[in-house]
Amino acid sequence: MLDADQNSPLVSIRKLRLSFQTNDGPVIGVRQLSFDIAAGECVCVVGESGSGKSVSSLSLMRLVEFGGGEIAKGELLFRRDGGAVDLAQAQPAVMRDIRGNEIAMIFQEPMTALNPVFTVGDQLAEGLVTHRAMSRKEALGRALELLREVRIPEPERRLRQYPHELSGGMRQRVVIAMAMACRPRLLICDEPTTALDVTIQAEILALIDRLKRETGMAVMFITHDMAVVAQMADRVVVMFRGDKVEEGPVEQIFENPQQDYTKALLAAVPRLGEMTGRDAPEPMRLMRAGEIAEPTGPVLAKSAEPLLEVRNLCTRFAVKGGLLRRTVAQVHAVEDVSFTVNAGETLSLVGESGCGKSTTGRSILRLVEPSAGTVHLGGRDILALNPAQLRRARRDMQMIFQDPFASLDPQMKLLSQIEEPMLNFGIGNRSERRDRIEKLFDRVELPRSFMNRYPHEMSGGQRQRIAIARALALNPRLIIADEAVSALDVSVQAQVLNLLMELQRDLGISMLFISHDMAVVERVSHHVGVMYLGRIVEFGTRRQVFENPQHSYTRQLMAAVPVADPRQKKINEDLRFRPIPSPIHPVDHIPVRSVYHEVTPGHQVLVDPVTHQ
Repeated sequence: MLDADQNSPLVSIRKLRLSFQTNDGPVIGVRQLSFDIAAGECVCVVGESGSGKSVSSLSLMRLVEFGGGEIAKGELLFRRDGGAVDLAQAQPAVMRDIRGNEIAMIFQEPMTALNPVFTVGDQLAEGLVTHRAMSRKEALGRALELLREVRIPEPERRLRQYPHELSGGMRQRVVIAMAMACRPRLLICDEPTTALDVTIQAEILALIDRLKRETGMAVMFITHDMAVVAQMADRVVVMFRGDKVEEGPVEQIFENPQQDYTKALLAAVPRLGEMTGRDAPEPMRLMRAGEIAEPTGPVLAKSAEPLLEVRNLCTRFAVKGGLLRRTVAQVHAVEDVSFTVNAGETLSLVGESGCGKSTTGRSILRLVEPSAGTVHLGGRDILALNPAQLRRARRDMQMIFQDPFASLDPQMKLLSQIEEPMLNFGIGNRSERRDRIEKLFDRVELPRSFMNRYPHEMSGGQRQRIAIARALALNPRLIIADEAVSALDVSVQAQVLNLLMELQRDLGISMLFISHDMAVVERVSHHVGVMYLGRIVEFGTRRQVFENPQHSYTRQLMAAVPVADPRQKKINEDLRFRPIPSPIHPVDHIPVRSVYHEVTPGHQVLVDPVTHQ
């Protein structure tokens, strides 16, 4: 234990060097990193995948050693009541006392942070029983309070559920509740809001900020979302390839960045409102070879002919119960949804987790079977096709999933994964297929030398490009992109969005773009549908919805979007979100039909069945 001045920082990282052993020898993950975090301060660490920001945070918990890493050099000083302790040299017993109690961490991937064989209540209570000497009953009572704090619906029921029974957004909120259970002195947040909807993200950020101010808790916040950085940070550390390239107060970093890399990060941030006055989507500005590359112009549809027509689509899931596992209720995931996607245009569905947007996309492809409604693609009724006909129809409609690592086979080379759809439909000979794959690699801006690599050898952004190349292999007329860029770094996200828009301009592809990121939706969309509780509550052109929002829920979503300006902080505002009602109804429940009021031609708003407004 080292002596520590009471005015010294809570955490001091000094010349940290991290190395990882691989088959090709040691790899340096972090070279020489130094910065401080004071009590009650939020330091945001930003940078692309592979920059070393996450492993730096893992070293503070000494978890990097469990992932094949080693603290080769440096000091990790943490101030405790009895003085400062060097976490790099601390004994295992000391680290067990610190982890989860004085230093807690919110991990990016909730399924790896939660134990699949224990209930949510057991996992929340475990830390409280271990570190706070609570009884199990007291710990479960506190766990219920924590679930309410992170705005999980039906918290009493969630305590008894297992992680696989929750949505991705709910699982992330459980992880956040676990981290905050013991009111730690240092909270490490590794991309904590990446998988969350904009309204829930706003509440979580406000909750973390309130705890920081009220308890003096320090926060180390790792993110690629520069708008979140602007809202949360007191100071910013910018990392690139294992090195710190810039550090300073948040206002200085945003208003007067010194390094080209910092300027490139800020240039790649989509900002809500920057498309005001424009009718069509436009690619973003990117920095290439040290210079800002201007966008190539708007993405205009070549014709306005309808390609996809969805009418009165309903998808419901049975809730089983009782000894005989009979259907006792139904989840009304999608209810009376209608829209049209024109050829060469993008329709975006936006809304919170559980609103039904992903289920709508899967229902169109019949990855889940709809309960009612019609889906026509190019005049063909998709819901009336038999399995053989549906298989042939899927040549025209492809999907890009949110997690490219889960949708790629880890045991197949990238060449084989892109070739597989062509083999399935008997397209070309071996030479013709390879030639097409090479052109697809060129199209998604990946070196042809990558064709013999496996998915684990690629970064997240590169894997998503492979998923796009595979979706393009059959020359589809419609692509459904389900949260295709939500987990990507801001610069990689901008590259992938530009790629999708350029492909649409060149090939005339139609897109159904599913997202919870309002700024991204504003950038890529021709038309927008806002979903809430299984229904579209507002529909229109991008300009109609974003420049003249009529439904209260649309305005609420926009109010919650973080602004990439540190002088316009929203986290202190009372956003007053209403709780989302349960979509579970009795088997005999008959929902009301959706009735819309037309504000202007093409701009429709759902009429409230109670007030008729």
